[in-house]
Formats: sequence, C-alpha cells, structure tokens
Amino acid sequence: MKGDSILIEAHHRKAAAGVFDYLSEKLQGDSKRRTITIAGESGSGKSETAAALRELLETRGIQTLVLQQDDYFVHAPHSNDAARRRDINWVGPGEVRLELMDEHLGAFREGAETLEKPLVIYEEDRIENEHLDCANARIMIAEGTYTTLLKQVDWRVFIARDWQQTRAHREKRRRDDSELDPFIDQVLSIEHDIISQHRSNADFVIGSDYSVSARQTG
Repeated sequence: MKGDSILIEAHHRKAAAGVFDYLSEKLQGDSKRRTITIAGESGSGKSETAAALRELLETRGIQTLVLQQDDYFVHAPHSNDAARRRDINWVGPGEVRLELMDEHLGAFREGAETLEKPLVIYEEDRIENEHLDCANARIMIAEGTYTTLLKQVDWRVFIARDWQQTRAHREKRRRDDSELDPFIDQVLSIEHDIISQHRSNADFVIGSDYSVSARQTG
C-alpha cells in the first residue's frame, strides 16, 4: 500500500529470526520458489514481521517479495470503511480479493517473471495496478489478516496477539484518527472471532512474547 508506514522494532526481528530458524534447513539445497503467509489481527505486527523476515532472507542471498493484503481489498480504505458502517456484515474475508492473491502466489510458484497486481493509494482512496518484477525472487511472503486461508502456500505463520493486546501498536501506526473510534473496536472484535479459528492451520505460531513455535504433527 502506497502511503503505509512500517515500524520494524526489535520484537519483530526476534519473531522473524524465530521463523527463519525453522525455515533455514528446509531452504538449504531447495531451488524451488516458495511462498509464506503471515497472518494475525490488526496491529499484531504482520507487515513489520514480513519486512523483517524479508531483510533476514536477503542477507542470506535469498531475494524475497512481499504481497500486502491491504492492496487486495475490494474497496479502497475509506470506501471500505464506509461500506462497513453501512452494513457491519461486510466485515470478513469477503472484503478481500483472496482468489486474486492466491492466483498471484500460484503464478509466482510456477515461475512468473512479472505480476500485475493492485496497489492501494491510501491518501487518494483509490486502487491502481502495478507491475511487480519477480524474475530473481525465490520467496514470496503474503501478509494480512486472512492470508492463512490462501491455498498456494508452503508455510503459514500466525501471530497470536489479539486486538486488545495490539492497541498501542495500532495507535503508533494509524493513518487516521477514525481508525481508533469505537466502531473500529466492533470491527476488530468481529475479525477476532473469525481469525482466531485460523490459528490451527498455521505451521508456525508467534506468541505474545514473540517467540516462535512449530505446529506439532503426528
């Protein structure tokens, strides 16, 4: 999203390092393109953790791209807020073009050199298209609230911090005061009820202390 601010702090780097520790062995000797999702509630640090993981991967010579779910909303941000206020039932995965995001992850996996993807221009409340150069990339990270639902994914990361725990971070990152009004708390409560069910699908969980654990299988 053009106009977004990302504040990477030490705890985001700790979480990214924890995820990388699990992935490093899997990536050794693997020449295939891989995809990762990072999901969680608003303010949980999805964008920052994705950016920190990208930095970490690239220090190891693994070129990485990040897709932001915010670019894939059906409506631009202010218009989407208005749609929610007209009908609270609009809140949920239907707000997002998840099929298109999945299509782009799949195309990347299959070797696409460029992707034409949406780009939100926040200040102008509009969505345009941009061309993303994928030619030299080996990893694509998709970050966003509902990205655990995507199918063209090798590894799923879930940040287990709820909207009440993340208020301080949302206050630091907010683009508009309306993002912190009581209506938004209602939205976040609805999102929590939806997203909390996705944790069980994750391969790795980032806890409230930013430590990382792997899902137990078998």
